[in-house]
Amino acid sequence: MQFTTFTFLIFFTAVVAAYAATQRLFLRNGLLLVASYVFYGWWDWRFLLLIALSTVVDFVAAGRIHRASADSVRRAWLTLSCVTNLGALGLFKYYGFFATSLSELFNSMGYQLDVFTLNVILPVGISFYTFQTLSYTIDVYRREMEPERQFLVFAVFVAFFPQLVAGPIERGRTMLPQFRRIQPVTIDGFIRGISYVLMGLFAKLVLADNAAAIANQAFSSGSHNLGNTLTGTYAFAIQIYGDFAGYSSIAIGLGAMLGFKISPNFCQPYLATSFREFWQRWHISLSSWLRDYLYIPLGGNRGGSWATYRNLMLTMILGGLWHGAAWTFVIWGVLHGGYLAVERAFGGSGESPKTRWGRTLASILVFHAVCLAWIFFRAASFGQAFAMLGGLLRPGMGAPMGMLLVPLLALIGLAVDRWSEATGEAVPILRLGPVGLGLAWAGIIIAIILFAGEPQTFIYFQF
Repeated sequence: MQFTTFTFLIFFTAVVAAYAATQRLFLRNGLLLVASYVFYGWWDWRFLLLIALSTVVDFVAAGRIHRASADSVRRAWLTLSCVTNLGALGLFKYYGFFATSLSELFNSMGYQLDVFTLNVILPVGISFYTFQTLSYTIDVYRREMEPERQFLVFAVFVAFFPQLVAGPIERGRTMLPQFRRIQPVTIDGFIRGISYVLMGLFAKLVLADNAAAIANQAFSSGSHNLGNTLTGTYAFAIQIYGDFAGYSSIAIGLGAMLGFKISPNFCQPYLATSFREFWQRWHISLSSWLRDYLYIPLGGNRGGSWATYRNLMLTMILGGLWHGAAWTFVIWGVLHGGYLAVERAFGGSGESPKTRWGRTLASILVFHAVCLAWIFFRAASFGQAFAMLGGLLRPGMGAPMGMLLVPLLALIGLAVDRWSEATGEAVPILRLGPVGLGLAWAGIIIAIILFAGEPQTFIYFQF
């Protein structure tokens, strides 16, 4: 069930109505759990078995970790949690990739290696809820939070449908307390929520889906040149930002209408003036997860320069693999790890330049380096990625529609981001008065009706 469908509108309307009419906490959480399982099972009911397994294992493991006094027992329960969660993720997402890669490696050396491969469907959102439940168990192990004692509360935390499929990746410390008390459903929450949802739908349906058609054509083209590569790459940069930030905005809005506060996941990332700042603004819930549960445990910046560069590279490579089981994602991670390492080596602190022109130039350089990495992220193979890169060396024009539409979409996105930055509000239309907000809602709805692109599945559903 996708946020952009009429089916979801009916589903969410029914959930909100029933939720608002229910005043007992137990019944509200029960309703949210049933609704979340219906929402997730809409793709394939078998996916529910995995999320239920993860829920049960982590609930039990965290409780045992907290009660155990011996470190060996605590580590054993943490290991069980990690093996269960990462084992399921590895089996469904990575087994085929590594098995095929190993077979191809041996075949290239003249050895015939037949490996057993599984033809399985990748469960939607498995990377997101796996990291969410893992962070909870690890936090309990580190004694940074108490374990949840009510199974229903924990089950809703894991499966909460607004952010289940594509994040943000929430921490137990911020979300679990919200499920332990009745959240008020208010007019202010609805106004804020609808504003977030409409802005998210605009970013997805108007910006991302229109850009997707241009990116798809450019990357699949048999003839690559400078114009084709630039329009295709810029179009994908717009698509993935509008698509993922749009999803996050819708998720935050849905949560607000139900009375919940979901963490922000984007903060005008293409305005970043350093690579460190980019990762403080892009997919914030993942970058902070990688920092807290991978980069810092590896040693962070505590072991000298070379150890820091190693830790940065390992973190970003694993971050690349988190996105998908393909070597192109590894290269994407290598590029971002390299950017961060080089920036650090030359004394980059992540602070913005002092002058306006300096900030503008820095943001342009960071944006284009990010776009270079997006080529590998988007490409279906190394061949396609290098064909796109080779097009940079061949003069030529891109498709006329792309040459016209990409700058227009970019200007709209840039204007919204600049407005957001100036107001300090993720959804700046909330700073308008009641009349202005109503006109903004009407304008967004009209724009969606008139200018929505060909419907595309949310990109991060595949992760």
